[in-house]
Amino acid sequence: MNIRILCAAALAVLSACDQTPSAEPQQSKEEPSMSKRDPFAEARSLTAPAVEKRPVETTQHGQTRTDNYAWLRDGEWQEVLRNPATLDADIRAMLDAENDYYAAVTGDLEPLRKTLFAEMRGRIKEDDSTIPAKDGDWLYWTKFREGGDYPVFMRKPVSGGAEQAIYDGDAERGESEFFSIGSVEHSPDHKLIAIATDRLGSEYYAIALRNLETGEHLPDLIESADGEGAVWTAGSDAFFYVERDGNQRPKWVKLHRLGDDPANDTVIYEEPDDAMFLSIEKSQSGEYVFITSNSQATSEVRFLRSDAPEAAPQLIAPRENGVEYFAEHHGDDFFIMTNADGAVDFKIVTAPVASPGRANWQDWLAHKSGSQVVTFTPYKDYLVRMERENALPRIVISTYDGNSHSVSFDEAAYALGMNAGYEYDTDVFRFTYESPSRPEETYDYNMASDERTLLKTQEVPSGHDPSLYVVERIEADGAGGAKIPVTILRLKTTAKDGAAPALLYGYGSYGIASAADFSANILSLVDRGAVFATAHVRGGADKGRQWYLDGKLAEKMNTFTDFNASAQALIDNGYTSKGRVVSYGGSAGGLLVAASVNLAPDLYGGVLAAVPFIDVINTISDADLPLTPPEWEEWGNPITSAEEYGWIAAYSPYENIKHTDYPPIMATGGLTDYRVTYWEPAKWIARLRDDASGGPFVLRMNMGAGHAGSAARFERLDERAHLYAFALKVWGLEDAEPVKHGT
Repeated sequence: MNIRILCAAALAVLSACDQTPSAEPQQSKEEPSMSKRDPFAEARSLTAPAVEKRPVETTQHGQTRTDNYAWLRDGEWQEVLRNPATLDADIRAMLDAENDYYAAVTGDLEPLRKTLFAEMRGRIKEDDSTIPAKDGDWLYWTKFREGGDYPVFMRKPVSGGAEQAIYDGDAERGESEFFSIGSVEHSPDHKLIAIATDRLGSEYYAIALRNLETGEHLPDLIESADGEGAVWTAGSDAFFYVERDGNQRPKWVKLHRLGDDPANDTVIYEEPDDAMFLSIEKSQSGEYVFITSNSQATSEVRFLRSDAPEAAPQLIAPRENGVEYFAEHHGDDFFIMTNADGAVDFKIVTAPVASPGRANWQDWLAHKSGSQVVTFTPYKDYLVRMERENALPRIVISTYDGNSHSVSFDEAAYALGMNAGYEYDTDVFRFTYESPSRPEETYDYNMASDERTLLKTQEVPSGHDPSLYVVERIEADGAGGAKIPVTILRLKTTAKDGAAPALLYGYGSYGIASAADFSANILSLVDRGAVFATAHVRGGADKGRQWYLDGKLAEKMNTFTDFNASAQALIDNGYTSKGRVVSYGGSAGGLLVAASVNLAPDLYGGVLAAVPFIDVINTISDADLPLTPPEWEEWGNPITSAEEYGWIAAYSPYENIKHTDYPPIMATGGLTDYRVTYWEPAKWIARLRDDASGGPFVLRMNMGAGHAGSAARFERLDERAHLYAFALKVWGLEDAEPVKHGT
C-alpha cells in the first residue's frame, strides 16, 4: 500500500509545590480534600437553555420511540454544509444559547485555559520542519514559520540551489474563518502542483492548480472533490480525483485533462453502491493507479496504467461480502493484502498483472492468527510491512525470496509509523518511533545494510525530561475472559495510592487501533499529577483483526464493558479511585464514553465527548445521511432487521440515559460536520438535562468548523485547552501547578 503519510492511525501533581524527579510523592493516602467539594456549585445556580420539545414518534419493528428534539436537524442540512448561513434561525438561536451557557458555566476557567494554551504552545517548536524526501531531482518537505498556523510546502534541487516555497498555507488562508489543506501534490515532471482545500469544514474540497515555474494559477478549478486531492498521470498532463455527491458520498472517479472545462471531465468509474467508499492511489512503482471501493468489511479494486489514463479500468477480483483486499504492484505481479480464505489477520498474496483474478492468487506471506498485517509497501528489491500483535507494532523488511528481519523496541508500549516516500528503486525507507513518554524520533533505515540513522528527534522547546515519567501496561478483565490492554502514562512521583485523578481515553470502532504515541498536549494534565490511560478495547484492532470483530455488530456491547473494565482496573491497581476518572473520546470514541457512562454513571467523575456519535439508532436508520449506508456493516441495519435494531437500541446513548445522577459532561460539535452531524451532541445534552440529574451538562458548538474542529494548529490548541480545563475543574485541580522541566 502506498502510504504517503505517517501511519501509527482521533488524544499533574496534587500539591501546588514544584517537584523534582527525586522528590517523594506528595499525595496523601486518603482522598484529597479538594475532591470532596463540588467544583460546579456556583454553576448549578445558572439556568440551562430551555430547548423546546417538539415530539416526533418513530415506530420500527413494533418498537416506538419519541424524540423531542428531532427538530434540531435542519431540513436543508445539505445546504448548511455548503453555506452555514442558511441554518434555521430557531436552531441557530438554540446553539448560540448553548454556547452562552457553556461560557457562563466555565467562565472562571478562562485564566486556566490561557495557562494551558501557553503550556501546550510552549511545547511546540514553532518553526519546525519535516525531513526532506527525495523525488527524482528534487527534495520536498514542509515547514512552519514562528507564529504560523499552517505549513509552508517547500522544495529544492537535490544538486543544490535555492529553496522554493511552492505553497504557503498561512498566506493562502486569507480571511477564511475555516481553512484546511487536504493535499498538495506535485506533478511527475515537477512543473505543477494540485492543491486541495476546504474553507467550510464540510470536507467538500476544491482542487486548484499552480504553475511552479511562474507561480501563476491555472484556470482549472475542481469543486466537490475528496480531500485526498489529485493523483497525477505519468504524463503530468492530467490527474484523477474523486468527486462527492450532494450527500457527501465519494461517488465518481474522474479524469481531468489540463485546460479542459471540469464540467466535461471523463468519468472513469462510478460506484453504484451507496454503502461503498471510493478512493484512488498510485502504486509505489508509479506504473499503476488503483481505484478501490470499500465498505467496513468488503472491498474491490480496479486498476489502469498511469500512462494510459483513458483506458477502461480492469477489475482485479469482484467484491465478495466480508472479503477485503488492497493491491500494490511489483514487477509482473500485484501484491495483495487480504483476509480471503479465512485469513482474519490478513495475509499477502501475489497475482499476475495479466490475469489477477482470485483463481490466480498465491500466498506470499501466510496468515498468522493474532499477528495482523496492517499495511505494506513494495520497493524494487524489498517489501516492508507493519504488523501488530498484542497491541504492539513492529516493522518487517523482506526480500522477495522470503528472507526477513524486523524493527521493534523494548518499551512497554510504543508506536511506529511508516513513510513510504516517493521513490521505488531505493534501499532506504523512513520510519518513526515514539512512546507516551518519549517524543517522536525519525529514522532512515538502510534495507541493504540493516542500519538505522536517527535523522530527527521531536523538540519540546519548553523542556521535556522522559525520565520523569513511567509508561506501564496493565490488563483489565473483560467479558468472556478477554484481557484488555491498558497503556498508562504517569509521573514517577504520582503515587499508586488511589488519590490521583485519571483521564481514560478510548475509541474502539472500525478496527482502528489506539496508538501508544507521544502527546505533548496531555503533559499539561500528567504534569499536574493526573494519570493518562488508553484502553485498547474490542472494536479496535489493537490485538488483531479478531479483536475488532469481537467488538462490532452483535458484539458491540463488548466495547463499552471493556472500557468500564479498564476504568475499574485503574481503580483496583491503585492508579485512581471511583469518581476520579474522567473519560475522553471523540467521534465513535464519543459513543464509547457516552454508552459507558450510561452503564455505570457512578464510576466516572466526568465525561469529555468530542463530536460524539450519540444518536445511533436514528442516524443508522436514516439512509439519506451521508455515512449511513456504509455504516450498516459496522453497526447493523436497523431498517431491515429487527434483531440488528435490537443490538443498537440496547446501547444507543441518546435513548439509554438513566434516571439517576450523572457526572459533569462536556460535549463538542461542529456546525459543518457531515460525519457526526451537529444535532447529535445538541440533542444528547438537551435530553441529559431531561432524564438525568447531576451534571452540569454543557455543549460547546464550533459554528465555523466541521468534524476535526479547526485545522489551524494554534486554534486546535485552544480547543484542547477547553477540554483539559473542564477535566481539571472536575478534579478540583484548577490551581494545581505542573512539575517543572529543565529547558
